[in-house]
Amino acid sequence: MKKLLHIAAFLAVGFSTTAQETVELSMGANYENEVYLKLANETQNTYAANSWDIAFLRNSPQNIGIRVNDGIGIQVFEAADDPAEWNNINVANESSWTALYNDDTNWDNGAFMQGSASYGWGEYNPVTHHVEGTIIFVLKYADGTYRKFINEDFFGGYTFKFATWDGNDWVNEKTVTVDNNDNPANRYNYYSLQNDETVIAEPAVGDWDMVFRKYVTDLGGGTYYNVTGVLHNPNVTVAQNEELDGEGDPNGLSYSEDINTIGYDWKSFDGSGYTVNSDMAYYVKYDESTIYRLVFTEFDGASTGNIELDYQDVSGLLGFEDVTEDISFGMYPNPTTNGQVSIVYDVANTASAKNTIEVFAINGAKVYSETMSSTSGFYNKTLDLSALQSGVYMVNVTSGKNTITKKLILK
Repeated sequence: MKKLLHIAAFLAVGFSTTAQETVELSMGANYENEVYLKLANETQNTYAANSWDIAFLRNSPQNIGIRVNDGIGIQVFEAADDPAEWNNINVANESSWTALYNDDTNWDNGAFMQGSASYGWGEYNPVTHHVEGTIIFVLKYADGTYRKFINEDFFGGYTFKFATWDGNDWVNEKTVTVDNNDNPANRYNYYSLQNDETVIAEPAVGDWDMVFRKYVTDLGGGTYYNVTGVLHNPNVTVAQNEELDGEGDPNGLSYSEDINTIGYDWKSFDGSGYTVNSDMAYYVKYDESTIYRLVFTEFDGASTGNIELDYQDVSGLLGFEDVTEDISFGMYPNPTTNGQVSIVYDVANTASAKNTIEVFAINGAKVYSETMSSTSGFYNKTLDLSALQSGVYMVNVTSGKNTITKKLILK
């Protein structure tokens, strides 16, 4: 009976523990596609990996970010730090150029942001409030093609210039503006220098949790290598945990914003094929009350690009535990950034004449106290602790003679 009451309680606040589901997806032979996946509804969006060369962050007038499509083997070099050198760039000087790479832990710190200017590719003009391009880059493609590139201006969009090396000279010079108002549901706008056109290469930001793609990573010591793996949406965080018994707990894990937390090392090549580490579980957190657990089960490699994974909604396991046989207790978010903490508790029957919740500072001083209902039922209430200073606190829930203590962090 107690367990049934808990299940009803989880549903009452939107918590759930669902049956395990299987997702099958394919990047195609030789990883010709990038596949975006949303776990909540198993939505997949597929885009040709070679459809774009450069991505422009467009979600805010104050945010600037330019990435290269490293997944298809495009290398970025800083060739000059003076725009007046535009007509003097020569591919014979490649050995003197500085190689730059996308940051594979942060979407917005792309290769062009690694240049020597204050904004990577340019400098802020305090008079016009534009960022003006000062760095000339050269893009080298996997087939040996060279294109020089400079982002000349940023102000509500990106204005850039590029040209292609024909073996003797730079030809087909173009100037293009990509407006931030385009594709307002997406974080990035994409452009193909090869085809001289804007393209859509990602779904709306709320429609994906992770993307399966090739990307460049630093293997250590400045050795960069192209790998096949998973990068996650900046709106989710991810924890990983080795679970040999196939069971796990989303509580007490370290959730990271690094977009390569899932990364590429969930599989390994044994000389003839790939072995998947199905003991490694990944927890994808949407918010403080929604978490999915996933494990990889199959990876076919470049022959098909097929990938299989199992996932399960484990939100019902979040911070909810028994104080006694008659009352259960949980709280979220933890840490909290605004002092608002939701308290969830389930009184299965009249457990005690008095159930209390108390908050203590680290020095033992009581800073908050409230009596909770002892009437049978499920309750969800919010404590306003915004008047308290940032720090670590201890939360005591008492039911009769039984007390449980949990740590709460106010940021």
